[in-house]
Amino acid sequence: MGDSIIWILAAFVIYLLFMVVIGMIYAKRNENAEDYFLGGRKLSGAVAALSAQASDMSGWLLMGLPGSVYALGTGQSWIAIGLFIGTVCNWLFISRRLRRYTIRANNALTLPTYFENRFHDKKKILLLISSITIVIFFLVYTASALAAGGKLFTSVFGIEYKIALTVGAAVILIYTFMGGFLAVCTTDFIQGSLMLVGLLVVPLVAYGMVSGNVADTLEASEVAGGASAYLSLFSNGGKPYGAVDIISQVAWGLGYCGMPHILVRFMAVKDEKELGKSKGIAITWVALSLIFACVIGVLGRAYLYPGLLTDGAEENVFIEMIIKMFTVDYHLPIIGGLFLCGILAAIMSTADSQLLVSASSVAEDIYRGVMKKDADDKTVLRMSRITVLVIAVIAYIIALNPNNSIMGLVSNAWAGLGAAFGPTVLMSLFWKRTNFHGAVAGIVTGALTVIVWDYIPLVGGQTLGSVTALYSLAIGFALSMIAIIIASLVTPAPSTQMLEEFDDVINNRNIEG
Repeated sequence: MGDSIIWILAAFVIYLLFMVVIGMIYAKRNENAEDYFLGGRKLSGAVAALSAQASDMSGWLLMGLPGSVYALGTGQSWIAIGLFIGTVCNWLFISRRLRRYTIRANNALTLPTYFENRFHDKKKILLLISSITIVIFFLVYTASALAAGGKLFTSVFGIEYKIALTVGAAVILIYTFMGGFLAVCTTDFIQGSLMLVGLLVVPLVAYGMVSGNVADTLEASEVAGGASAYLSLFSNGGKPYGAVDIISQVAWGLGYCGMPHILVRFMAVKDEKELGKSKGIAITWVALSLIFACVIGVLGRAYLYPGLLTDGAEENVFIEMIIKMFTVDYHLPIIGGLFLCGILAAIMSTADSQLLVSASSVAEDIYRGVMKKDADDKTVLRMSRITVLVIAVIAYIIALNPNNSIMGLVSNAWAGLGAAFGPTVLMSLFWKRTNFHGAVAGIVTGALTVIVWDYIPLVGGQTLGSVTALYSLAIGFALSMIAIIIASLVTPAPSTQMLEEFDDVINNRNIEG
């Protein structure tokens, strides 16, 4: 496989250099903070769609989800079902109204600034709370992406995990640091296209190469409960799925309306006509990607047999399929290298977005919003780039443990962001009575619920999440919603000006851009 590795390495080097060049090109176009954080609200529909979804799915789509299906069966597809429903609802119900409201709310550039302006928070309390929440959970989220990159380089090239982690982190840092939002979105568009091609081609070729019946091969690989259970949506690792299991997995879809790195794409589209184009592209991309990611898990089990991936190596199933297909079955290593770059693309497209959103929370919201209100754009840009560097270093340290599960890290971060911001975004857009007190109660309740549920051992040394098997996002989202309603109803109603702004958004009045 010596010659093959050289060709695969060449594909990686070309791809990574291409991403860095894009960062250099867009570095010259950032004239102010709005350019760096939102690209001047100039995104086209196609770029917005693929950028939003590529930044959403991450290495989890090509490693975490196929790995779960590979190990436990198609019952793990309930997560994909929940995510698809969440994506559709996000584009149909949130995107247009959020774009309008962020413009009406004094041209808010970030989600925390939107909350501040939407609820007329003169004391900057919402701004500070939401910014800190973003930084905390994005540290874990970014770490998951960096860990996925490290595992990819280690699996493909056999290099030591820490070295692999360092290489991937450095490239992501360079083009995010230089190019800002437009560089991130342009690279995400390319990466989203590359991810989709890999997701479609590899399983179709693998299916054609599996000799005999797939179910028979699965049976021979000793899947838990046999092939029929493995291929059933209502079985998980050979055991029947309970209601709590299904609710927990479908609940992943609730996270969409609270993801800052996805919502910011809605804010950045240049007009509502382009936003309309984005919907169809994004929904189609997500449907195909989630279906084929699950198919990879099943076909990977059959295609790689008699080899079996165990002890955490299940998350490498797509990588191993590509290597076997294009270096053993077909000697086309440069093609294999490009498809492996698709996995790298999934990883990078999420990490860069998370770094940028974290930077905007610190530089725009905390630094200029709270600490130094008279800071000019040049100072904010410099602070944002320093923040990108600091966040990347901390996430890198978290990711240093090679035993970290990509699925586990993503699950915790997704729950925290979804529970903290999802209900507040929804209620701010659709319930006129929501006020400042309700927004604060919702964000704090959602974030703290996830932290308590997932991290604090309250029952015999176990967390509530471990004892109940209920995903923290489901309980956190529900409690956050309840907190918003109660707090809003027991405190003074929104001001006349806030109500007028709400009506303007509903009726599309006084909206520029």
